[in-house]
This record gives sequence, C-alpha cells and structure tokens, in this order.
Amino acid sequence: MSLSGKHQYGELQGTRVTFVEKGISSARMSFLKNLLEVNGFSVLTDLEKKKNEDDPDLYTIGVTDLVFNPTIWVYDRKLRTSDGRKVTPDYWLQKTEDTKPQYWESMWEQ
Repeated sequence: MSLSGKHQYGELQGTRVTFVEKGISSARMSFLKNLLEVNGFSVLTDLEKKKNEDDPDLYTIGVTDLVFNPTIWVYDRKLRTSDGRKVTPDYWLQKTEDTKPQYWESMWEQ
C-alpha cells in the first residue's frame, strides 16, 4: 500500500483501528510495527487468511489511534526513526535509509 491519503479504519482483534497497510510481508510488517511503536503508537497486526495454501503469509497492520493518517504524518514529517531522524516518504516506503531528501535528486531519477 502506498501513501494514498485515504484514511482507512476498521477492526483488528476486536479493537477499532486505523489501518496503516494491508497485504504486506512479514518484513514490512516488522519495519512498520517498530517504527510506529518508537513513535508511541499502540500497534495491532493480523495474519490475513490465505486463498491457497501456497500463497505467502500477508499481514494487516493498524494503530489504535483513530485520528492517525500515515500520509499526513509522513509528509508533515511528524514521525521519527529510533535514532531521532525525521521519516521521509522514501524512508517510509523502504526505498532508502536516507532521511534528508533533496527534491532535485529525485527529479533527475525520472
């Protein structure tokens, strides 16, 4: 799931949550869970049901803060890494570990 701006909420494990991402791998779920917990959010995860036995395990992750919107928090640079750096969209999407974006660098990559 990308940073779409759409606020999605529902229920995980009997608790109302704001969905952060759905249909993600275990590694992605661990990354997001750690990042969100570092920022003080109560995080819930759930293993999605498989359609076929051969399908990989996919997870849904959400936070109990119903006002949380990942897009707003990332683009407003409100989230921090465990070492205090501000989270950028590319860091959130795990494209880079760099948290000092320079708009002209991504402009020339296109």
